[in-house]
Amino acid sequence: MPETGPRTPDPRGQDQPRVTSSAIPAAELPVGGGSAVTPVQDAPAHPTPDDRDTPAAGGPAHAGTASKRARKAKSRERHSPLFLWVKEVATVVLVAIVLSFLIKTFLFRAFYIPSESMVNTLDVNDRIFVNLLVPEPFALEHGDVVVFRDTQGWLVPMAEKEAGPFTWVQDGLTFIGLLPDNSEQHLVKRVIGLPGDRVVCCDAGGRLMVNGAPLDESYINPAEVPQARDFDVVVPAGKVWVMGDNRNHSADSRAHTDSNGGFVDIADIEGKAAVIAWPLNRVTALDNYADVFRDVPAPAGK
Repeated sequence: MPETGPRTPDPRGQDQPRVTSSAIPAAELPVGGGSAVTPVQDAPAHPTPDDRDTPAAGGPAHAGTASKRARKAKSRERHSPLFLWVKEVATVVLVAIVLSFLIKTFLFRAFYIPSESMVNTLDVNDRIFVNLLVPEPFALEHGDVVVFRDTQGWLVPMAEKEAGPFTWVQDGLTFIGLLPDNSEQHLVKRVIGLPGDRVVCCDAGGRLMVNGAPLDESYINPAEVPQARDFDVVVPAGKVWVMGDNRNHSADSRAHTDSNGGFVDIADIEGKAAVIAWPLNRVTALDNYADVFRDVPAPAGK
């Protein structure tokens, strides 16, 4: 067999024929004697989800294409600025309603002042927040301004108001605490006598006396001199004696001695008025004037 090329020196001392790359086709390369290199054919890549869902040109649409596009549209809708803004506002409103209801139920409740019986401390149309933690778990004190339910018929019965188209909205907002209670079933007065106290009107100077100590009542409406109305009472257990700061215009314990002796049951007290919340030019914390009652001794027998 003729040689295919010039001989090259064999390292072992023998001449070997040199093979050029063009002499033997790739398919005829020997398999043994080392790492074989086989030709690599182009194989189709594994189809991706997008490839599977994409119909071939001119072929029928894949069944999952429509559903995937719908999911993508919903995802874009959920992440749109308008959707996110509406969701955020709805969350804030819901949290506010829940917090308002919890606060109104356990901490503070709003009330509306319809009369002048507490002028100048409270004006007509004032809105106040009442601390519901008084009288329980925190005890009442002399001078506290309290809101209580009218269970003794102090108020003149009011004609039932006709329900308007949005009455349910107002009632709902009042219930959760976002609107003050405008009902005619509550009164607001100042506590003068606590259980066991003896309250007398009046001394030679026209002053109230509690357990024998005269009171210089700096909270009374200074526009008028209070008209003296004689009484001498001892406050029973579980009750208080209350009076309005606008003495000449307050139908308080003095005017209702025929009903429960003029006393208010502590169980009927909703709470202690803590702050005027509206109007803004009258926002202030309410004082119980502890200095007025500083010299009042403990009731006899205590």
